[in-house]
Amino acid sequence: MLNPASPLARLMAAPMRPGVVEWLGVRPARLAPVRATEAIALTPGQGVEGDHYQSAMQGARQVTVIAAEHLLAIGSFLGRDGAPPELLRRNVVVRGINLLALKARRFRLGSALLECSGECHPCSKMERLLGAGGYNAVRGHGGITARVLEGGEVRLGDLLVPLD
Repeated sequence: MLNPASPLARLMAAPMRPGVVEWLGVRPARLAPVRATEAIALTPGQGVEGDHYQSAMQGARQVTVIAAEHLLAIGSFLGRDGAPPELLRRNVVVRGINLLALKARRFRLGSALLECSGECHPCSKMERLLGAGGYNAVRGHGGITARVLEGGEVRLGDLLVPLD
């Protein structure tokens, strides 16, 4: 743990611009295609309503968020213009914020309060869904996972606002 008074800790806690929600998706079943939607509802301790990861287990992976900028990087690593968000199987795509800077921080996503719980690493499905090299293309670019602390709704165009 960093000393809160250290220069590095002050830099890491510095203000960040909010991000903007560009895409939302729900995974209705484990292997089912991701369904794009204009709004999602988040339930405290459970996650995205209607998503197969929704659980009463209070797990760390209640919501998955990826940066639109990383979809471009992943596509570039695969020799494409971008990667379709539904193939990455994330719930939220935002633009304009470095999600890794949210490590151990709380943030507002639409009207909900979330807490970053870690990085969202790729799974073996990436090789099948994105083709040869898909897994390695996503490494380090898969976004974050978050816990829902206060429920609410998230709509396209809403902000992701870092708090503490």
